[in-house]
Amino acid sequence: MANLLRGTSRQGEETASQVAESPALLTLRAFMQSIPNAKVPPANSSRPKFHTGRLPNKDGKPRLLLMGLRRSGKSSISSVVFHKMPPQETLFLESTSRIQKDSLHSFMDFQVWDLPGQVDFFDSTFDVDSIFGGIGALIWVIDAQDDYLEAINRLNVTILHLQQSYPAINVEVFIHKVDGLSDDFKFDTQRDIVQRIQDELSDAGYDNAPVNFHLTSIYDVSIFEAFSKVIQKLIPQLPALEGILNLLCANCRMEKAYLFDVLSKIYIATDTSPVDMASYEVCSDYIDVIVDMSEGYGWERPPPEEGAEEPCPDAESFILLQGENYMYLREMNKYLALICLFKTDCTDIKGLIDYNVEVFQGALSQVFGYQK
Repeated sequence: MANLLRGTSRQGEETASQVAESPALLTLRAFMQSIPNAKVPPANSSRPKFHTGRLPNKDGKPRLLLMGLRRSGKSSISSVVFHKMPPQETLFLESTSRIQKDSLHSFMDFQVWDLPGQVDFFDSTFDVDSIFGGIGALIWVIDAQDDYLEAINRLNVTILHLQQSYPAINVEVFIHKVDGLSDDFKFDTQRDIVQRIQDELSDAGYDNAPVNFHLTSIYDVSIFEAFSKVIQKLIPQLPALEGILNLLCANCRMEKAYLFDVLSKIYIATDTSPVDMASYEVCSDYIDVIVDMSEGYGWERPPPEEGAEEPCPDAESFILLQGENYMYLREMNKYLALICLFKTDCTDIKGLIDYNVEVFQGALSQVFGYQK
């Protein structure tokens, strides 16, 4: 890509024509050159093959399965994350009695299947391949406030079945409803569940089964954080995105940068610095404000006109939180938004930030192949 990020470490103010070939810029150029090949993972890659534009299942969409015992909270999770239901209203949801299929239209269209907990889907009466063939991840929900021994046994049986026919499936365990537990009891419960699952799988001969664990609750951002990590594993372009976000943060004095899916509040990529849950919660709340304002004052993005001089303007926000903490939001396309956090005054480099974000937006369009 011709444009390169401008750095702030140079003395004096430089124009675009004066920027030298620094190591950071050369690194970015390498990322830009590798982007056209980022859509196709290596042949020997162990990552799932689900990503935008090349989806192998019959529906043309990657699929997430929500499984677990009855009343474990599967339907509540789906309703809160993907249907914007207030957590308090999930108390009135009925138990799932049949497979619920939801199609999510976002930056990466995918399906969420909510499977009833009382049914054994490995019974010979079910077409196992139509359920588990071609899925991106299996999410098993365990109620941390209930007796979870049966849930663990059912999970281990499911994993052992999947290891025989579908060994590449990511198994994500949501240790759910932890909001009602003290911190000590919450982590003790997590350790007990992890130990029991790993011991039983080890006894069955699977020492390194692909199982990941998350503490979740629908009453805070932990459920969105967990889904963010699940979705990121379905995006082979993630390393390229993380590398470009790292360069963006380094050259614009950013403390943290998130690339959000606005509709679900899931972040599909961030820089490699540790995720601070407090800052993530601020960004998540700000997404709600933007969505609410868009419903009243937003506009439908028109298709680009051939030969038009000016593209459709993107939504942008630059606000002071407290002290010298700033938040910057820039719309990337209809579904994605970049949110950046600053710990120091950055008003003096606002033009530089705008320029670098435009470069990032161009790189993003090459990664996913979308149009503004």
